[in-house]
Amino acid sequence: MNVKDYIKLSFNSFRRNLTRTMLTGLGIVISIASVIIVISAAQGVKGFIIGQFASYGSNIINTEVKVPSTGKNSSENAQAQSLGTVVTTLKLDDMKAINKLPNIVTSYAFQMGQAVAVSPTAKKTINILGTSATYLDIDTGKIGSGRFFTEAEDDSQARVVILGSEAARDLFGEADSIGQSIKIKQREFKVIGVAAPRGTTMFINYDVFAFVPVQTLQKQILGIDYITSVVSQYGDETKLKTTVADVEALMRQRHYIDLDNPDKDDFAVQTMDEFIKILDTIIGGFTILLILLAGISLVVGGVGIMNIMYVSVLERTFEIGLRKAVGATRQQILSQFLAEAVMVTFMGGLTGIILGAAVSYGIAVAAKLFGFAWAFLVPVYSIVLATGFSVACGLIFGLYPARRAADLDPIEALSKE
Repeated sequence: MNVKDYIKLSFNSFRRNLTRTMLTGLGIVISIASVIIVISAAQGVKGFIIGQFASYGSNIINTEVKVPSTGKNSSENAQAQSLGTVVTTLKLDDMKAINKLPNIVTSYAFQMGQAVAVSPTAKKTINILGTSATYLDIDTGKIGSGRFFTEAEDDSQARVVILGSEAARDLFGEADSIGQSIKIKQREFKVIGVAAPRGTTMFINYDVFAFVPVQTLQKQILGIDYITSVVSQYGDETKLKTTVADVEALMRQRHYIDLDNPDKDDFAVQTMDEFIKILDTIIGGFTILLILLAGISLVVGGVGIMNIMYVSVLERTFEIGLRKAVGATRQQILSQFLAEAVMVTFMGGLTGIILGAAVSYGIAVAAKLFGFAWAFLVPVYSIVLATGFSVACGLIFGLYPARRAADLDPIEALSKE
């Protein structure tokens, strides 16, 4: 007998017990669909987050404050800052020094604040982002009307402000806010621009922000002389590692940190490549965990297949004896029942792949309807993995019933009729 004959016998057996075959393969369908959905969703999440970070600009190096003696991506660093530890060593002069490095194109400073803003018709607490005049040279945000502030206005601590689209609406309603004034900390600020609607980026709604020159924020609103981070754009990507090393060496020199003692760093230099590696590790770990959980249902489905195949052997004992009596070998009987088990799991796996892809597509469509840049992607490796799982399940859980059928004595089997 060849493979075609075994497949034909398997389908004949399925037709005789169609309902039972469908119910038997249901566990495999659900398990494989779960694997496909998990892997597709993981790719969607990864693409979404990377897309969100890409909105801050391309070819980015971020130099941010860090609590000394903690890892730059450690929970200790994040916890210390969330509990109120303030690192005040990063200054605008550091940004100016970074800008002089060979592969750095430009940079902007970043500092957050919050204050009450008062317009002629409204009063509202708003988030204020202090940044440099070069902000829009790197960031992908746009000005909807008016203009952004200049370097001269930053240096002179000019009281000018650019409102996010929602902030402008909250303070001025539908009226044109360009040229109007608002008061922040009892000081009058002139509205020179309104940002184009941007929506939420990395869970931050920039439309409710107000943008002011960083030195104005430091001196006239917050009363500080430090910044939180410096976002730099580099030129040649092939020199990225060298550029990162240059920034780190420069910062240690400026902050009087021993080059041989990086644990004392009060800063962290991050690149998109590092972020993607961290993201891959996190998403990969969760994906493996969820696949293992889906694998439990695969095992349960496999046990169900083993039980049904065992029942099938009992029901077809006379058929097995008759086939042996007319010359069927032990290997042929073993292969027949093993083929049936593999066909059940393979068809279940194929159905699961189609179902999983359909559900994943539905998730992507729903995410886009809610405004998320979610790409539909079912990696080839996930299909290969799902197919391999289903075939392996049939081989493993179909082996015992197939061997039981192959080992039946023909005379004893014929007597069962």
